[in-house]
Amino acid sequence: MNNYHIISSDALDIVTIYNIFNDKKKLKLSDASIEKIKACKTYLDHKLAKNEKPIYGINTGFGSLCNTKISNKDLTKLQENLVMSHACGTGDRVPESVVKVMLLLKIQSLSYGHSGVQLDTVNRLIDFFNNDIFPFVYTQGSLGASGDLAPLAHLALPLLGKGCVVHDGKNYEASELLDKFDWQPIKLEAKEGLALLNGTQFMSAYGVYLLLMSHKTSYMADIIASISLDAFDGRLDPFHDLVHEVRPHPGQRKVAKRFNELLKGSELIERQKEHVQDPYSFRCIPQVHGATKDTLDFVEKVILTEINAVTDNPNIFYEEDLIISGGNFHGQPLALALDYLKIAMAEIGNISERRTFQLVSGLRGLPAFLVDNPGLNSGFMIPQYTAASIVSANKQLATPASIDSIVSSNGQEDHVSMGANAATQAYRLIKNVERVIAIELMNASQALEFRRPLKTSPLLESFLEHYRKVVPFIKEDQVLHDDIEASIQFLNDVDIEVEELFLNNYGVEKH
Repeated sequence: MNNYHIISSDALDIVTIYNIFNDKKKLKLSDASIEKIKACKTYLDHKLAKNEKPIYGINTGFGSLCNTKISNKDLTKLQENLVMSHACGTGDRVPESVVKVMLLLKIQSLSYGHSGVQLDTVNRLIDFFNNDIFPFVYTQGSLGASGDLAPLAHLALPLLGKGCVVHDGKNYEASELLDKFDWQPIKLEAKEGLALLNGTQFMSAYGVYLLLMSHKTSYMADIIASISLDAFDGRLDPFHDLVHEVRPHPGQRKVAKRFNELLKGSELIERQKEHVQDPYSFRCIPQVHGATKDTLDFVEKVILTEINAVTDNPNIFYEEDLIISGGNFHGQPLALALDYLKIAMAEIGNISERRTFQLVSGLRGLPAFLVDNPGLNSGFMIPQYTAASIVSANKQLATPASIDSIVSSNGQEDHVSMGANAATQAYRLIKNVERVIAIELMNASQALEFRRPLKTSPLLESFLEHYRKVVPFIKEDQVLHDDIEASIQFLNDVDIEVEELFLNNYGVEKH
């Protein structure tokens, strides 16, 4: 069972999820989870057999049709109609890596035994996960309130033999795929369609993925900023422990400590300075980068609560003999957290672009635009424009989605979170930040060459030695698009264990 992750009541965390994917683990339900799923389903069947009262979503219509009673003979058709009618997604396809997280989180949520689903339904979702079968899911369509209805409908369609999937890099009609594996379509029973569609697994799957992206981007931003500081002939005084002991935000203290470690042994940082202070984009790195790390800590707590929760509706409490219609599908906690993440990560890009601007400005003995013979050569003039354009786009993406709402379902669903929009915006925004810090790395490494023969720290020299194999020193004008793309790829290829990311971003073991 070493290559299996056992779905149980044990809480998932980000490191565990990373390891499931990194180690290509398969899923298996624990005996306790199997018993909970079966007990809840048995209770629901007995309840329906002896109860003629309407129970929302089980023997009624949905949304504003909640008062329409459905006969027992039509319950399967009701659930199948729900899945098909709600599969209204559009826009770009969700990345397969995010769809796989959605499958994991939906399985986890159904395993708690409060959703009334068949064991066969959960096992088929596990089959999809274990065989890398990814339903077509689309980025647009969820209001983030009645759960992620449209995205989760597309996730569920292949259970019925409908919709499309990807397997081994090839697109299939779901019916073809079921035939390939000799599987029969799942015949949904009472409550199952609603259990599959209600929930926040689209938002929370993005949240998990975004956290991993953000931790790495934040960490790389520290390394790149330390190169910029040395290349700009900056001062290390603002990173002194005493400064941060009197304003002890955890992220701020961690960043200051890291910069002392990164720059240890640098000939540049240790030489006497002619200037008394650095611009804020250098002097306030601990405060700005650190605040983002503290935000990541907050966002992680919200997402961990969500992915270890039951978020469909109604909730079935078989031991208490209660079926309660509530609002656990509402994505407001995620919407606020994802908006906060957008703002925090946008700031990493904002301050990075300002350092790039300082480096190309012809200050402190550096040539204008970091090139010999400026005038004939434009050098690094325009990469800063590119970074500025991206930063401006991020300001637009960082506008909170959660402050918006719109009435749906004929007024029954009159407040929505827009957390799904926040999630997809955050994905685009963080990819943009990766591009901005890659441009800073280009500029910082170029500037550092004009400080030779003085060297930065051994650690940073080693980092730059690897980078220079991909992006060389630029002597005269050339097509810099290629170097920007190579810099982005270089950062993507840097392999950092996720446990190390948590350790480096927080200074303590997180899990």
